[in-house]
Amino acid sequence: MSVLHVNKNNFDSVKTSEKPVLLDFYADWCGPCRMVSPIVDEIAEENPQYLVGKINVDEEQELAQTFGVFSIPTLVVIKNGAVVHQSAGAKPKAQILALLEG
Repeated sequence: MSVLHVNKNNFDSVKTSEKPVLLDFYADWCGPCRMVSPIVDEIAEENPQYLVGKINVDEEQELAQTFGVFSIPTLVVIKNGAVVHQSAGAKPKAQILALLEG
């Protein structure tokens, strides 16, 4: 499954997904975000059991504020509508998958 570009218009359907959700808060100008982005894309392609979305903090400042995102990239895992993990900074693939599986 491909990555979903999340915005305030489709966020409610993402938040209430029955699948565990991985959200990547990023900005186009952010170097570490550009390192994490292809990893997030891979996870989306290889793991259809997860809903994977990306949120551009420059375009969706309201969502970034809702999650208290102060540094990027920030990865958020939502299960059953609740945030179960939130982690700032670039991470290798294994650590991102561990957040989802934890």
